[in-house]
Amino acid sequence: MDNLRTFAIFGLLIVSLLLWEAWQKDYVRPQQAIQQAAVATVESDLPAATVIVDQQDDLPSMPSTGSLPELDQSLAVISADKIHIKTDVMDLYIDTQGGDIRDLALLKYPVESSTPDVPVQFLAETATNFFVTQSGLRSNSSAPTHYDHYIAEQTQYELAYGEESLVVPLHWQTDDGLRVTKTYRFKRDSYVVEVDYQVENGSGETFSAYPYAQFNRVRPEEDSGFIYTYTGAVFSSEGHEYEKVDFDDLEDAAFNRSATDGWTAMIQHYFVAALIPEASEQEIGFYGKSINDRNYTAGIRMPAISVNSGDVQQAKYRMYLGPKEHQRLEVIKENLDLTVDFGVLTIISQPLFTVMEWIHKLTNNWGWSIVFLTVLIKLAFYRLSAASYRSMATMRKLTPKLASLKERHGDDKQKFNQAMMDLYRTEKINPLGGCLPILVQMPVFLAFYWVLVESIELRQADFIWWLNDLTAMDPYFILPVIFGLSMWFQQRLNPAPQDPAQAMVMKAFPIVFTVFFAFFPSGLVLYWVVNNLLSIAQQWHITRKLGAL
Repeated sequence: MDNLRTFAIFGLLIVSLLLWEAWQKDYVRPQQAIQQAAVATVESDLPAATVIVDQQDDLPSMPSTGSLPELDQSLAVISADKIHIKTDVMDLYIDTQGGDIRDLALLKYPVESSTPDVPVQFLAETATNFFVTQSGLRSNSSAPTHYDHYIAEQTQYELAYGEESLVVPLHWQTDDGLRVTKTYRFKRDSYVVEVDYQVENGSGETFSAYPYAQFNRVRPEEDSGFIYTYTGAVFSSEGHEYEKVDFDDLEDAAFNRSATDGWTAMIQHYFVAALIPEASEQEIGFYGKSINDRNYTAGIRMPAISVNSGDVQQAKYRMYLGPKEHQRLEVIKENLDLTVDFGVLTIISQPLFTVMEWIHKLTNNWGWSIVFLTVLIKLAFYRLSAASYRSMATMRKLTPKLASLKERHGDDKQKFNQAMMDLYRTEKINPLGGCLPILVQMPVFLAFYWVLVESIELRQADFIWWLNDLTAMDPYFILPVIFGLSMWFQQRLNPAPQDPAQAMVMKAFPIVFTVFFAFFPSGLVLYWVVNNLLSIAQQWHITRKLGAL
């Protein structure tokens, strides 16, 4: 009965989440969907590289009180001049306009396990999946924003065998002697991209500017699956270590915060794009906003640099553009590993993942890691489960007496319930004795649920035989069927409900949850199957020991 209550509570939580998402889709976002559809219709006849935006909208604001310079709107059409760069983990294109990354494929992560040569396109500038980096220098005088053109030394760069790093310089200059070099640095087996601006001032006057960097993306299409994960902006600074600001929040009001250290990111299921400025004694601006009810930006505005004539100054920041892998993120920046979003149960989920990761080092198989971690969780709650099963077994022994009471009192529910409670007191049985163990275990169950949903390590991870992706549904529904059978068998060990309506509901549970779990990732279903089988073994042993079989 305890597992049935667990499934009921778990199912209620999931259904509540789905209802909340449905409400969001039906009532909160309809207007935005209409606007996006309208824009998509207009842009469907345009080539992918001709995205037009209002330059005043997606440039970050200036902290100073000075007026902004007028911008040349003729540059609003994104150019087709691209620099192709390939490392061992990334294949990307930098546009000479703005010197920014416009396309980025993650070579180690195929879209589908069946097509390993088709990598995930993380950044792209198509109308429906627009997601790019933008950076520049914001000044009241002439300075390169992400609309100005750079000159590249080469059009092709590739990290050669034996090389550990790759340097890509871009150049911009004015007629009066101001020269800016924007340099990208890539490293082997790394998703960290280092960017620095070197400003050489030969203009004869002092040059001042605010370096900035931001992500610009459209809201992704709604996922119709059962698993909801957060997609949107995230900001981190002292006192606000992990703050999610979704697209709806940015439509309501722009986000602005100042701090001396931190980072900002755009995250989605399994992948994160983060901007990481250097820590500074001066204030760094963290901002996000909605543009034209379609595009959204999240970025950083670094402290101003002032370059006297004849001097050279630099500004640096880093980007992380890749998978949400714990081991990579935790060494890059404090709190960046929180983008592996386990939600409010992170304090439980992180230790669970650490143990599962340790098991994986021994087994080299994430499926077996799930199995053995489930066993460890079951052992941790062995005594609590045993108390619940003893309560169920004792109540099962009373089934004939309860049936007699039901026959004696007929349809008089009040007298039947009173007689049943008197029987429980006589036999010293607490009918709610199995509830406390369930309440204690639920946070762990839900925390493990988020570990399985959020961990990219399980994405396309092979287990055995037909299961070659633990984050995809079982293609042959074998695990869901085993789960349903195990649930049905466990019902046979529990006391039969005296209420006919309740008995009918309990009989329907295995069928309902089999269908429900058929669309869940196979890794989640594997966990519940193993948990069910272990519960059956423990409950059967205790029930038999108490002579209730």
